[in-house]
Amino acid sequence: MRPARHRERRRRRARAAHLVPRRGRQGRAPADGGPIVSRRKAKLDPWRAEVLKGWGAVVRQPLFRVFTTDLFAADDDELANDTWAIVTEGGFVHHHPKRRAPAEEWSWVFAHLLLHLGFGHADPRACAPGDVSGDRPDPAYHAACCLAVERFQRTLKIGRCPEPLPGDLPEHDEVTLSEQWRRTGVPERFRPRGEPDFRIGPADLAARRDFPRTFAAGIAQAAAVALAPSGAPAAKKGPWDAALSWFMSSYPLLGALASGMTIVSDAELARGWDISIAAVSAEAGEIYVNPLARHSAAEWRFVLAHEMLHAALRHGERAGLRDPYLWNVACDYVINGWLVEMGVGEMPEGLLFDQSLSGMSAEAVYDRIAGDLRRVRKLATLRGRGLGDVLDRPPRREGGYVDLDEYYRNALRNGLAYHHSSGRGSVPAGLEQEIRALDQPPLPWDAQLARWFDEHFQPEERRRSYARASRRQASSPDIPRPGRIRPEEVVRRRTFGVVLDTSGSMDVKLLGKALGAIASYAAARDVPRARVVFCDAAAYDAGYLPVEEIAGKVRVRGRGGTVLQPGVRLLERADDFPPDGPILVITDGRCDVLRIRREHAFLLPQGASLPFRARGPVFFLK
Repeated sequence: MRPARHRERRRRRARAAHLVPRRGRQGRAPADGGPIVSRRKAKLDPWRAEVLKGWGAVVRQPLFRVFTTDLFAADDDELANDTWAIVTEGGFVHHHPKRRAPAEEWSWVFAHLLLHLGFGHADPRACAPGDVSGDRPDPAYHAACCLAVERFQRTLKIGRCPEPLPGDLPEHDEVTLSEQWRRTGVPERFRPRGEPDFRIGPADLAARRDFPRTFAAGIAQAAAVALAPSGAPAAKKGPWDAALSWFMSSYPLLGALASGMTIVSDAELARGWDISIAAVSAEAGEIYVNPLARHSAAEWRFVLAHEMLHAALRHGERAGLRDPYLWNVACDYVINGWLVEMGVGEMPEGLLFDQSLSGMSAEAVYDRIAGDLRRVRKLATLRGRGLGDVLDRPPRREGGYVDLDEYYRNALRNGLAYHHSSGRGSVPAGLEQEIRALDQPPLPWDAQLARWFDEHFQPEERRRSYARASRRQASSPDIPRPGRIRPEEVVRRRTFGVVLDTSGSMDVKLLGKALGAIASYAAARDVPRARVVFCDAAAYDAGYLPVEEIAGKVRVRGRGGTVLQPGVRLLERADDFPPDGPILVITDGRCDVLRIRREHAFLLPQGASLPFRARGPVFFLK
């Protein structure tokens, strides 16, 4: 029999059990008597942890740190059982969720996939016609690409290859090997297992995500990290930094621009992008200088002012259908002339300057120098010979977004106002004219279209005639009142032609918006009918249609290719179409080269362009 003290201890425990919430096996009950909360952490699958560990080991490398990509677990039926992982055309990696492997092998797989992107294997612009089948590479091309990546991976020593290839690898490039293996077949020892591990996307996506260029920046960054001594002090400021500070403190015209620009001085980056002295990216807000270029402080002021004006005047966006390098050369002539006239710094030797081009716009200079391409190709910008210093595809930057046009416009406008108010000297008339032109917002497309109608269809005054009774006749039946009528000859003369692109690339909303605007403006200017011609692979003449029926009752007939010249020729040769009647062409720009011999205009969607130089006005739908 137990002692009395033991029996008393058991009774106290039993009474306490009715007053205090019981503790479950998963955790402690909260003080307010709520549900039991577990203190155990959710368990992570150890094989999933190996995948994440291998991915982290790769993306922390300076070589791959520049890639903006992410890791996802593929769906159960997305990948075959013998496929480790794939990389999509957008740069995202999908791994097999059920494959078990150590982190070292996953690191090798992920590095292999990212190297496919860096080598441009997923870029359709670098592939031959036989290398792509849908969005997947041809087996011979895939095997050749994997072999090239394997050769490079052996020098990196990242991770461990799950299935090592033989020691003797062919030294030929991907193009040569793919053509050879397409004829003779891929050898068994070089044939990759599973499905292709990279996808090939459309050309527009490849242009936006330029992985080979990003990979070049990663190589430069990795080389800089490898060559930098441990514990090295921070890099000293160069003369370009002092020149940028001078603009913010002593030159108000460009001070606001200088405060928003960042200077990147990297020798490896300059070597990879072939930058001789400097280049600029308006979208990134960065000026790239070559630190190996030797110039005085005054010359660096000239160089930075040159690049800032390139960015602020949006020369990269204004190129249009012009040759980008030739347009860059024309802009250099204009900017250097302004800076020499204003006395900003000192122009380095060898830059583009011609006193005979003083006072001309960039468009006029482009038209003048376009006839001597052989001489122009030998000229050098701040980036180098044959290269433009306005970068077309700047590096991707993380963070918020801003309206660049609004930012640069405000910076130049405020700088010009402060420059005049502080009496800092005169500004060239051409530069001031461009700044004030940027300050004026462009007219909307519908106002421009209305102005075009006003130019060709002046309002006609109606005359009174007793052939038609006035609307007020009922108020005075005994007194005849003449009504207002339009002369019949005016009705015959006032018309215009519409050549409508009805190919498969045209957007239905675009058609409705354009036709509705045309109908409303024509009706407001007393144009009763319009001659409408539909064009795709052939021309369909719809005849004269009342303007109020153009938008609502027109049925699009053709949906084939885009050939608009037969429709234009039909209107020009029609006997019942007036010889001075203007023609309005509505298209998305994916058409043939047009030759129109009379007054005409084009109506295009925003962002589209014509494959030829338009002689008539061009209106852009928004």
